[in-house]
Amino acid sequence: MNSKLRAGVLAALAPLFLLAVVACTPTVPLTPAADATNPDCAEVIVRLPHSLANEAIRQTNAQATSAWGNPAAILLRCGVTPPGPTKDVCHTVSGIDWLRDSSKAPVYVFTTFGRVPAVEVIVDSRLTNGQGTQYLDELANAVGSIKQTSKCLSRDDVLGTETPTPSPTG
Repeated sequence: MNSKLRAGVLAALAPLFLLAVVACTPTVPLTPAADATNPDCAEVIVRLPHSLANEAIRQTNAQATSAWGNPAAILLRCGVTPPGPTKDVCHTVSGIDWLRDSSKAPVYVFTTFGRVPAVEVIVDSRLTNGQGTQYLDELANAVGSIKQTSKCLSRDDVLGTETPTPSPTG
């Protein structure tokens, strides 16, 4: 078989090989969120990246969910209850406000703030080389399809305190 024909056959079989590998990866069992049937969640799911920092997307068994990595290191659920005012740490990543729950560290739960429905991302940093918020940046395009209705506020925003403006001396 000449090299051009062999290359053509390999190129034609590559998608079938990839499908076979993906089909052999077990489905990740997840529980859908209460508002998983919200049409905005469908928009998020179709925009999700096929990989997050080299972690391949996995098939899940619940609506409006996704997972990456084998074993699953990153989980996503759309349609979770939007959080109310909180003292939790807020990170703004690529225009998306995320509340961080560190109570189960090294597993971190990030939940969007100011978007209905809310999106929850669970990152097991033991399986992601300590990375956490990096993945939120890669999810911004998908999650950003849900309209922002409010934003995280700083202590100064809430208390109305302002940083003093220096006045010229002279």
